[in-house]
This record gives sequence, structure tokens and C-alpha cells, in this order.
Amino acid sequence: MQKMGFVPVTLGQVLDHKMDLPPGASPIVFTFDDGHPSQFRYLGDGRIDPECAIGIWMSFAAKHPEFPVRASFYPLPPVAFGAAADEKRKLAELRELGCEVGSHSFSHAHLNRLSDAQVSAELGRSAEWIEGRGFKPETIALPYGGSPKNRKLLEGYTWQGKRRAFRAALLVGAGPAPIPGSPKFDPMRLPRIQGIEGEYGITYWLDKVESGDVEPYVEP
Repeated sequence: MQKMGFVPVTLGQVLDHKMDLPPGASPIVFTFDDGHPSQFRYLGDGRIDPECAIGIWMSFAAKHPEFPVRASFYPLPPVAFGAAADEKRKLAELRELGCEVGSHSFSHAHLNRLSDAQVSAELGRSAEWIEGRGFKPETIALPYGGSPKNRKLLEGYTWQGKRRAFRAALLVGAGPAPIPGSPKFDPMRLPRIQGIEGEYGITYWLDKVESGDVEPYVEP
């Protein structure tokens, strides 16, 4: 991706039109769901595990500063990345790196199977947990890619007397998302490319970029 001219940005930067890209670069948004320990883990001596996703990326970014560690994380409460004792330290480090944290619901529920009140509780409990760690959850990665039956709840819901809303909602797959301003851009139904091999996986789409079948946005 770095060799092909992609530069990591957060989803919030895309929505704000503040990607800060050098001329000729294309934006890419890395998203991490669930908060699995393989994404961010410490060794026994407190160092970041060089084999976890953040460790691998930090090592690469040290050699290629034009490809910084910048991503959108969607962890699940009550403990992100596996160890309760390390959770707040990890989230603080992600903030310092310029990453953002959004909602993935509270319990990874099928939102399209819940009542409006149950959806609001799932979103509200998740938001409260995220806010308690210094982030504002403005985007959501929909569990299983399913929207609530009442999709308007994503644009505004109330839980325990507090009104909140999302600016964008991410689906599970299976292709590149259009850039804001495109007629096809729907912030509440943004597709993603999964980091897997095979049809519609990341290599499939990068091959299409290289062949010219898919043209990503390029900063003028």
C-alpha cells in the first residue's frame, strides 16, 4: 500500500475533509473491530509486542514516516485489547498516535433484531464507555454489518437523557468506499474491504487498482 501511494487517515479526517495528504497520494482508512489482543498487546516487560498489529505497524512507520500509525478502532466493552490493567494505557497511546475510537455497540448484538429502546441502550452504553476513556464516538462499525430496523437511530438516539448521533456507519464489506462528495457516498452505509485473501479481499482490490480497473481518489 505504501509503495502504491496510499497514506493512512482516520474516518473522521475523511468526513472532515482534512486528510492532509501530499499531492499524488490516496487515502486509506484502516479499521480494527472488536479490540482483540492481537491488535495491541504488551510483552511482560511492558514493551509493545512487535508481533501485534500496532507493533508491526510502528516498526514499519519508523522506516517509512510517510505511512504513520493512524487508524479507526472499534473495540467492544468492557475490556479493550484483552487486559483490563493495560486498557487505558493502550487507548492513551492510540490517541497520541492520532488514532480514533468509535462504537461497535456494547455487546456485539444484531442491531436489526432489537427494539428501538434496546438499540439505544446498546449504542448509549458503548458511547458512555468510550467517552469515559477520552474519545468521542462519532462513527460506528455495525456488528455483522446490520443496521437497526429504524435506521434513523444512527442519526440520533437518546439514552438515559442524553442525545447522541453518529456521523457515519461502516458495513462489513465488500468493496472500496466512495469519497465524500461523490453521488454514491452514503455516510450511514459505508462499505469496507476485509483484510483477507481471495475474492473481494484486500489483495483482490489492490490488484484492481494496479490494473487500472479501480481508480482511487488522488490528492491533486
